[in-house]
Amino acid sequence: MLQPKKTKFRKQQKGKMKGNSGRGHELAFGSFGIKTMQQAWLTGRQIEAARQAVTRYMKREGQIWIRIFPDKPVTKKPAEVRMGKGKGAPEYFVARITPGRILFEAEGVPLQVAKEAMRLAAQKLPVITKFVVRRDFTEENKL
Repeated sequence: MLQPKKTKFRKQQKGKMKGNSGRGHELAFGSFGIKTMQQAWLTGRQIEAARQAVTRYMKREGQIWIRIFPDKPVTKKPAEVRMGKGKGAPEYFVARITPGRILFEAEGVPLQVAKEAMRLAAQKLPVITKFVVRRDFTEENKL
């Protein structure tokens, strides 16, 4: 499961997620990708499930890049605990996602294979996504 090796502080406040993605909104590595249309917190488990779906469908051909990392700790108090007595212990880590952010990128497979792999990955995520292709991509100069 994805999580940081070490953090400066154990606990973080919730914070606000306003506006669109200011960075990470263009394809940087591969020719295909999925871009989110909503804001959300993606857990390490959700990201890993999507990664496995892509890898299995592509039969480990080509290359995949994960463009997000869960670095925000989310705390939780145990069930049936009274109010007060401080903040709960960190339970899991999330990645903050704003609209326009590229989540996954792929390269080295045909367009149809990449499209289906990204569709399977998108099913594992709690946000609406869009399949994107690099502007200068042409099928005949690849593969």
